[in-house]
Amino acid sequence: MTAPPTLEERYGSPSRGSRVAVIAGSVVVAVVFLTWLGWTVLVQGDPDVSSDLVSFDVVDDHHTTARIAVRLGDDDVVATCVLRATAEDHTTVGELSFEVTADDLTGGDVLEREIRTERRATTVEAIGCTTPDQPRPR
Repeated sequence: MTAPPTLEERYGSPSRGSRVAVIAGSVVVAVVFLTWLGWTVLVQGDPDVSSDLVSFDVVDDHHTTARIAVRLGDDDVVATCVLRATAEDHTTVGELSFEVTADDLTGGDVLEREIRTERRATTVEAIGCTTPDQPRPR
């Protein structure tokens, strides 16, 4: 009676070249991932401007007021913010685009703006604020 063959005898062992290829591929994937993670943290983690809708009030059929909190990354940043009012049937009935500078925020980071509407609005949405260097609204 003979001993059963070992797995290495039966299937063969991986070649040295394939081990090196797997290790090199793993290192490349790790470097690419860490580079992406660093870019995300450094560039995307500190935006030039960010904003949040604090509250809104439907004044009448043609006016709505909104309070929006705006945070600027630097004092020399000029941001463009957009507010949108929608009606009960989800159509846009008013939109307001306005610029914000550090001078506008001397009394705090909350601004109140009036949106003129075509008809009665039921909700207001803060689309967000952008800068020339930050095209995606935040």
